[in-house]
Amino acid sequence: MRAVTVHEFGNLDKAGVEEREDPRPGEGEVLVEVRAAPVNYVDLVTFRGEYQFKPTLPYVPGKGPSGVVRAVGVGVHGLAPGDRVLAMAEYGGYAELVAVDHRQVYRLPDALSFVDAASMSLGFDTAWMALRDRARIRPGETVLVLGATGAVGLAAVQLARAMGARLVLAGVSRPERFAAAAAAGAHAMVDLSRPDLRNAVREQVLAATDGQGVDVVIDPLGGDPFDGAVRSLTWRGRLVVIGFAAGRIPVLKANYPLLKNIEISGLQISDYRKRLPELVAECYREVFAFYEQGLVTAPPSTAVPLTEWKTAFRTVAEGGATSRQVLLPTA
Repeated sequence: MRAVTVHEFGNLDKAGVEEREDPRPGEGEVLVEVRAAPVNYVDLVTFRGEYQFKPTLPYVPGKGPSGVVRAVGVGVHGLAPGDRVLAMAEYGGYAELVAVDHRQVYRLPDALSFVDAASMSLGFDTAWMALRDRARIRPGETVLVLGATGAVGLAAVQLARAMGARLVLAGVSRPERFAAAAAAGAHAMVDLSRPDLRNAVREQVLAATDGQGVDVVIDPLGGDPFDGAVRSLTWRGRLVVIGFAAGRIPVLKANYPLLKNIEISGLQISDYRKRLPELVAECYREVFAFYEQGLVTAPPSTAVPLTEWKTAFRTVAEGGATSRQVLLPTA
């Protein structure tokens, strides 16, 4: 099979599409013929050797590919060759074939294409866990999504609306891109390009909520946006830390959550797949149900051949992507 193979962390010159031996499904595994694989920001972090888990070199990058089941290993029930699936592999998606634990493989709705399924993967399960499990969102609550034009952010905007949020605010660093968040269901913008975000975020949130603040904040940015967002929470509000795309890991004095009765929690999605696969399965059941009901849609995507993976990588790394970059191994 053809597969992108990385031989040295952070060195694109030491990575390329190579011929590798076809994987075989072990006990409890499913062999998937990959039809589409998304390029995720976390793939870049892993490639640089900066993710929480480091794969053993050489490795094939790529989380969350979609495709068709080719074979199943011993002990696998409920999946069969020919099934259209999303495979939440930790690695291995940038290839023609990947073997995945059967507990991480989910049947796709008939109407959901491989490219759209790949573009939804990782972003939607991360956003779902943040809203349902960590923030415990309730119908009628208000939500601020930082980084609302990224993969997780756009998913969080859509899911918050589908889960019954009364008001969804989109935090964006490029105001001209707010249209994408608005199309996903955001009611109003919080401009993250303003100076002094510690105060500017809070002022904008209070203006949009009649001085009440928001019940939930989803934060994949950290940095200065976090400083303002934590001050924007209402009494008993919940903020979920997902990442630090803004570059700085923020620090919070412990007395602040105490004084406001607020919660700050973290989310690292890979652990859910390993520790609570049944909850991830519940996640995708609801996400796919929302999709079939027309409550959420796949984000815009750009499909490119596997051989152009470096170009897609650079597009995501430079922050220039206005759509999800999706690789096609069979193109």
